[in-house]
Amino acid sequence: MLVKIYKQLLQRYGEQNWWPTKTKSRFEICIGAILTQNTSWKNVEKAIENLIEADVIDPKKIASMPIRRLERLIRPSGFFKQKAKRLNVFSRFLLSYGSVDDFAKNVSREELLEVNGIGKETADSILLYACNRPCFVVDAYTRRLFSDLGIIKGKEKYDEIKEMCENKLPNDVNLYKEFHALIVEHMKRMKKKMI
Repeated sequence: MLVKIYKQLLQRYGEQNWWPTKTKSRFEICIGAILTQNTSWKNVEKAIENLIEADVIDPKKIASMPIRRLERLIRPSGFFKQKAKRLNVFSRFLLSYGSVDDFAKNVSREELLEVNGIGKETADSILLYACNRPCFVVDAYTRRLFSDLGIIKGKEKYDEIKEMCENKLPNDVNLYKEFHALIVEHMKRMKKKMI
């Protein structure tokens, strides 16, 4: 059933080639995953643009930057005080691996979930898009679509939905990326039709 839905969405919308980035860096993907918590991607893009203009899309720069400056740069993303602290903590955590590449190769989901401000959806987004690991992301759009289609009842926990998807889909990083992006695209379009 899930593979059929994936193929239908792919046929309807084409490849999405996600995660949307400006610099194509793994660290920018991590930043985006943290900044998108409780806000729209449009606001995240504004915050990331500020970080790019300030030339600070770098874990060392974020980790050593005064929090107040970081708050100003990411203000468009909302909850900027909380998110600035999270970005600082996450950057220091990432640097404990030595480099972004070493982080991407070696970090575990459990370790990510221990970082202040990193929940399951954010951890899975980082693992899938920045670390290129087969880790299905369950967001509000996924829950809504699967509930509307009767695949879930709507009361399932995050990990139950994630496990179901990973058990019923091929273990394929690119498929997971595309499926998640296609679900987001589909649900955004359906929302616009309802307005």
